[in-house]
Amino acid sequence: MKKDLSGIWAPICTPFTHDDVDMEKLERNMEIYSKTPLRGYFALGSNGEACMLDEEEKINVLGKVIKKKGKDKLVMAGCSYESARGSIAFAKIAHEEGADIASVITPHYFKKVMSDEALIKFYETVADKSPLPVMLYNAPGFAGGVQLSVKAVVKLSEHPNIIGMKDSAPTGPNIFLAHVDRKNFSILAGSANFFLTSLVMGAVGGVLSLANLLPHACHRLHQMFQQNELKNAKRLQQAILRVNQRVSGKFGVAGVKAGMDYTGFYGAEPRLPLLPLSLQERKNVQLAIDKFLQEYPEFSFTARH
Repeated sequence: MKKDLSGIWAPICTPFTHDDVDMEKLERNMEIYSKTPLRGYFALGSNGEACMLDEEEKINVLGKVIKKKGKDKLVMAGCSYESARGSIAFAKIAHEEGADIASVITPHYFKKVMSDEALIKFYETVADKSPLPVMLYNAPGFAGGVQLSVKAVVKLSEHPNIIGMKDSAPTGPNIFLAHVDRKNFSILAGSANFFLTSLVMGAVGGVLSLANLLPHACHRLHQMFQQNELKNAKRLQQAILRVNQRVSGKFGVAGVKAGMDYTGFYGAEPRLPLLPLSLQERKNVQLAIDKFLQEYPEFSFTARH
């Protein structure tokens, strides 16, 4: 079943206190996000450090995101396991919790044999048995270099229970957008670095790590594109690109969390083996955000106020 995925999605971070999931801080973050113009949330993705959560933690985090999502917002649940069986099982749990979509990254432990044939069979099997519509998740940086080919995506886009793809490959989703039937298959850009160019080529929105700390700015860029304010959109995209490269691009999840702390959300430290930023690195993140907000003061706000 096709869903309207158009807009900005925040890949929700998981706050930890003394290495335990801090549900109160997560709830507070969600209360703020629920009042923003975000289209929805990607729970249990890479920014959520899902690969470091046990199953009980995953269910609790997902449940909290769903409970506090806000009116008319969608929740995409990370249901990524190395086996089709595992992904199907968690998709059923996510459905019971109230999620709207199941996101599944390319399996990659057995990288050498992850051929088009194997990946197509994997996703078709998951989609056949998932009670939720499935989003392909193409992110070679988080999947040992395994990525979906155009051939595989075109084939999978024909499955009635595969509704789209989140593409986080460094090259961006333009090559896929040129080949799929975009009336029945929606593509979300997985990085702020190429968000505007993806929209121009036909992407319907983006799952942007920067939306965790600057949700209104990310939304405004999408809005500018929709309203054909391309000159202003290009300028804002360039500013977003600069801050994104200095936060998420350079420091990953730890940088996003440090940025959240600075803009008034609860980011906190990541879970090992990810290391927190040094004091100087945190200052560098803050300087990048300050520079952006000097250029765009209308996006200045403190989430906790």
